[in-house]
Amino acid sequence: MQSFLDDLSGYIWWPVLFLIMGGGLFFLLYSRFIHFRHIKHAIDVLRGKYDDPDAPGQISAYKALSTALASTVGIGNLSGVATAIALGGPGALFWMWVTAIVGMSTNFFTSTLASLYRGKDSNGELQGGPMYVIREALGKRWQPWAVMFCLCCMVGALPIYQANQLTQAIFDIGFNAQPVGGVSAGTNKLFIGIVLCAIASTVIVGGIQRIGNWAGRLVPVMIVLHFASVMIILVAYADRVPRYLAMIFEDAFAAHHYHGQPFLGGMLGGIIMLGVRRATFSNEAGIGTAPMAMGASKSSAPVQEGLASMLSPVIDTIVSCTLTALAILVTDVWQTSRSSGITLTAEAYGKAMPLGGHYVLLVCTLVFGISALFSYSYYGRKALAFLIDERYSAGYDYVYLAMIVVGAVASMETMLYVIDIAFALMAVPTMITSMVLAPKVMAEARRYFQDGRHKQKR
Repeated sequence: MQSFLDDLSGYIWWPVLFLIMGGGLFFLLYSRFIHFRHIKHAIDVLRGKYDDPDAPGQISAYKALSTALASTVGIGNLSGVATAIALGGPGALFWMWVTAIVGMSTNFFTSTLASLYRGKDSNGELQGGPMYVIREALGKRWQPWAVMFCLCCMVGALPIYQANQLTQAIFDIGFNAQPVGGVSAGTNKLFIGIVLCAIASTVIVGGIQRIGNWAGRLVPVMIVLHFASVMIILVAYADRVPRYLAMIFEDAFAAHHYHGQPFLGGMLGGIIMLGVRRATFSNEAGIGTAPMAMGASKSSAPVQEGLASMLSPVIDTIVSCTLTALAILVTDVWQTSRSSGITLTAEAYGKAMPLGGHYVLLVCTLVFGISALFSYSYYGRKALAFLIDERYSAGYDYVYLAMIVVGAVASMETMLYVIDIAFALMAVPTMITSMVLAPKVMAEARRYFQDGRHKQKR
């Protein structure tokens, strides 16, 4: 069964990646770069200069983007990029950058639509996301796509992977992979899972307002903490930084350090798809999660939510993933170690900071991992609320919390493959419907900028 699901995951993800990249390139060219010309305005939106407390919605644009970032800037930024470097070398990072730039256009279109076509749940509260876009803009004929998205989201948002990786990192780094208290490793992991569940429950049961509040606090902390720790490493190895920056561009087309399978007949194709896949897993542009968060933002100008969401791939991939990659590259652990994932990142921190580097990484991992646990619960519950009465969607929270404990102690490869497949399938309705509705986004964008609303600060 595991072998079958592994093959099925690969068969599904490759066409989905082509859909995400192809759709992103379509958005990039179709928009004529209109959103890139207003990056400063996007930053101003994020800073709250255009906030309207009386606008419909539940949280500010900053808290909405923080909720989206809390899920994307997660453990994958410490482990996923390490896997990419271990397998593809420095050049893989270049193709992650390219994917992030394309993903900025995708997020602009999908999140603008999420705000433009919001609908009410059974409580009368305005909500947004691909399923509401489909219902409000495309009608009953497209409703099966909305149902498909919600069902896949409920599975894809389950925290088994995040809980498993976070527990493993705490056990390996914090406990030096040694059981504590004279009990088995499994019991230690169970205790960690229960603690993580308890922490997550204090936020998750409060809904999007509490999740947004905590995400708004945690996201700046984790970005600053990650930046500061990597800066220490880069200062210690400052003489190597220029060489590796140059190698990122050179190796992107030479693929000298790529060790994976060829794609489309060559190693260059292999390293391109490695970078695309890792960046897509990291920033989730095109999957549909960011529009769900941005759809809850207080706004009467949908373009503002698209512009704020556009910054997510920049923060996640171009900033956060690059920091991790540079730490691994300049310390040379990617060439001297056979490790991968977060273990490779831990070796980089340990080599640069022998007296506590592992614990610095552990703190980063804790903040990254816990913030992701907060936000994914919102996506799953929101998907369930679309399908049934909002009053009964709270049941998803309790299933979600239970899965944190299960993920901490169980080796569930089969379930992980199912989650991976469900996550990929979320992109199909998100991308297809967004391309169909792309003219609506451009009409709204032209109206917004021509009316001069982007110059009217509160």
